Formats: sequence, structure tokens, C-alpha cells
Amino acid sequence: MLNPVPSAEKARFDRDHASAPVRILVVEDYEPFRRFICSTLGKNTELQVICEVSDGLDAVHKAEELQPDLIVLDVGLPTMNGIDAARQIRSLSPKSKILFVSQECSADVAQEAFSSGAAGYVVKAYAGSELLDAVEAVRQGRQFVGSGLWADHFADDSDNQFLDLCHKEAFASFIPGTAEITRSHRVQFYSDDASLLDGFTGFIEAALRAGNPVIVVATESHRNDLLQRLRAHGVDGAAAIEQGRYIPLDVAETLSTFMVNDLPDPGRFLRVAGDLVATTAAAAKATNGERPRVAACGECAPTLWAQGKVDAAVQLEHLWDKIAKSCNVDILCGYVLSGFHGEQESHTYERICAEHSAVCSQ
Repeated sequence: MLNPVPSAEKARFDRDHASAPVRILVVEDYEPFRRFICSTLGKNTELQVICEVSDGLDAVHKAEELQPDLIVLDVGLPTMNGIDAARQIRSLSPKSKILFVSQECSADVAQEAFSSGAAGYVVKAYAGSELLDAVEAVRQGRQFVGSGLWADHFADDSDNQFLDLCHKEAFASFIPGTAEITRSHRVQFYSDDASLLDGFTGFIEAALRAGNPVIVVATESHRNDLLQRLRAHGVDGAAAIEQGRYIPLDVAETLSTFMVNDLPDPGRFLRVAGDLVATTAAAAKATNGERPRVAACGECAPTLWAQGKVDAAVQLEHLWDKIAKSCNVDILCGYVLSGFHGEQESHTYERICAEHSAVCSQ
């Protein structure tokens, strides 16, 4: 006959077992956002990041080797995407729970993620406010459906199998409000270069004074001019850059991250832009404690148009519109109106206007 475990020893075992940290594998190839995920998880002493990887195939190998309690997994990954990785992980590390954190807000992608064995799904733009809640829900054996998935899909759900899968009532319980996200993708046509800089300055200043972070994609000369104009308006752009509230990017370098054969690659663009917006929003929320409305202005599409790549410019505006619809972001695109001449340019003007929520001229 086995001797019973003394009550004091059993209590100590139960206490130690209950306090064992949740061992987490983080899989994210965008290093700044990976740092943010790990930093956010580190706020809970019950969570322990035991490994970070940036590749889908590496995630499979590390999951098999480490048998983590939880895997925080991106969808778009090198070598093997997150959904295929999740399917393999389910057989190699069946006790590991999977939480997707992705820029993808498509119901079809989310449905695939859940079908692969995931227990939760968070859109990156909402990670600052939802990641820890999602982890807690998954820990407790509940399913977590992030509110970012609602933005495009909840209003029209007549044929939405994803809602059937996740149950409409549970999905709705995470929705903070029907006016949470408002599409704001404006195009402004300026008479000359100076008026474009004036318009961008006003846009940037308004966002910074409202406490929102700003992403600016422009040429080096325009970036320098904008800092000078902001300074003249009493706004310390250099300090905002140091604080991570003002993100200046070079237009040529930014275009090189997603252009393929003189056309924007949709997958690359949505990944680059989505990660940029998500990282900026998450960093601002970590500082201010509130979810910010990210502002972005720039001249990526106008640069393509100026180079004679009209179809590329229109396609890029269409992709920016997807970002405006799915993320909490205000977008302003600036064109110099004097460049539009003749019937062909007039048609281009109409195509560009059609991709925006509002059209203005100055």
C-alpha cells in the first residue's frame, strides 16, 4: 500500500505547480514587433518567453524541442507560413496552445488559423490592448477572437462561416463599439511643392498635438523642410522622433521593400505597412496607456505616378485603402496638381480619387 502524501507536502506541491510560469515561444520575423510582444508578455510575471524565432520552419523545430505551453505565432513568415507551421506543431507538440498575432484581418485567413488548431487570434493593430487578455483567455481554455477581425466582416455576415465557427455571441463580446474604426484615406491635390509641405505640416502638427503618432514617408528634402516648418509652428519634431511619436521614412527606401517588377506586391506591402502601423500604435499605447489613432502621410504613390508608373500608383492607393479600412489610422496622400495635364492624366486623376474616402485641393 502506498503511503499518502503528507498534507503539508501536497499543499506545497500544489502551490509550486500553480505558480509555474507559462512557457511561451514567440514566432515573429519583424524584429521591432517581436520586441514589443516580448515586452508586453513580460509585464505578467506568470508568463515566461523561453525562445524567440523568426521563421516558420524554425518554429516547428523549436516547438517539438521545447514543448512550450503557448506559442504566439504570426501568419506571414519566411520558409513556412504560420498556418502551415501550426498544423505541423499540433502533431509534434499537441499540448502547446497557439495564439495567432497577425496583421491579417481577413475572415478567411482567421478561419484557416482556427482550423489549423489555434485557440486565439489578435490583429496586430490591437495587440497593445488585447494581447495579454488573449493570452489569459487561451490559458483558461477559452477561445479569443480579437476585435480587429470585426472591422471589415461583422457588418455583413450572411455567408460568413467564420462567425459560425467562433459563435457570433462570443465574437460580439469583444467588440468595443461600432464606431471604433472609421475609414480615413484622404487625397489632397496641391498647386505646388510649397503648398504640399504646408498641407503635410498642418496634418502632422494636428496629429502630434492630439497625442497621436505620425508616420511620414517622403523625400529627404521634404523631411528636412517639414521639421523646419514644424519648428516654426512651435512643434519639436526632433523630440517627437526620439520619443517614437514621429516616424520619418525615406520614400525610395520604403518603396523598395514591397515593389516587384515595378508594381506593388500586395503581400509584401500589407506586411510592411501593417507591421509599421501596428508597431507604431503599440509603442504609443505603451507610452500613453490609450489606443492612439495613427496618422500617416506621404508620397509613395505620387512618386510612382511622377515616374510614369500610373497603374502602380493606383494599385498602391488601393492597398493603402485596405490599411485605412482595417486599422485605426488616418492617411493623407499628397499630389501636386500642376502635374495633371491632358486626357490621360485626367483619367489617372479620376482613378486616384476613386481610391480615397475624401478628395481636396489646395
